[in-house]
Amino acid sequence: MPRRPLDEQHEAVLVDEALAALAVEPGGYYVDATFGRGGHTARILEAVGREGRVLALDRDPQAIAAGRARFADDVRLALIHAPFSQLAGLVPAHAQGRLCRGVLFDLGVSSPQLDDPARGFSFRADGPLDMRMDPTRGEPVSAWLARASVDEIREVIATLAEERFARRVAEAIGAARRVRPLERTAELAALVARAVRTREPGKHPATRTFQALRMHVNDELGELTRGLSAAVEVLAVGGRLAAITFHSIEDRVVKQFLKRASSVPPELAALPVLPPQVQPRLRLVGRKLRPSAAEQARNPRSRSALLRVAEKLA
Repeated sequence: MPRRPLDEQHEAVLVDEALAALAVEPGGYYVDATFGRGGHTARILEAVGREGRVLALDRDPQAIAAGRARFADDVRLALIHAPFSQLAGLVPAHAQGRLCRGVLFDLGVSSPQLDDPARGFSFRADGPLDMRMDPTRGEPVSAWLARASVDEIREVIATLAEERFARRVAEAIGAARRVRPLERTAELAALVARAVRTREPGKHPATRTFQALRMHVNDELGELTRGLSAAVEVLAVGGRLAAITFHSIEDRVVKQFLKRASSVPPELAALPVLPPQVQPRLRLVGRKLRPSAAEQARNPRSRSALLRVAEKLA
């Protein structure tokens, strides 16, 4: 069987669950904050019908180019090359007075990004050590590794991937770059494999290090925090915020954000009347959801996915 082009290999996860979580209605206005290859966007467009509108964002210019080719004739969709931290400014400019009924975040990397060695996201194929979601901005991982101190590298790997052997990995990187710059994914993966003493079942020893470096150069946790805050601002009362995460660190950020936004500070809970600025802005909707066994069997990359949902209060 011929191999599908990279742009056709990405399968969106928890699609039915995400649409149910957003409570998508015909004629509504919705935001897909992480377009990817448009799996969620396509289903939202089906649900909103002829009168609905969708704004979709992505930091990756290749994703935007693929989306414009796929949805070239669909006037209901606005595709913008931008990080989701800019939601608060972009939604009012494109909603044209429509109320925003839902915002969806599908975090992490897409299959086309992982499967293209030229992007440098994967340790399974050799390529330039880049990992930028937006190759037109910022610095690649290779440049950061060349200038960061061993302690900075250790801190990033320990914090963003909870790697037990972060110091050994950082020291190995420091020793290797004294000989020559680290510029290839295969070189870094082999270095980490030698530094990590034990492997997690089914995982490459470089998995955590690559995750941490990718998250750092893209400021993924900072973007996520800003994006969630922006989503609350643009949502109409009763609108839904849904977030799909793929590992415990980003899920923790989402969980803690939703908890703070849906609860009263403990020191103020006993007040007879709460000041408006401390009243909950969200209410949690249901429990976290995981992909079904059938979806996990069909799409192994969905196995770690979690969906959390909240609704904006008056």
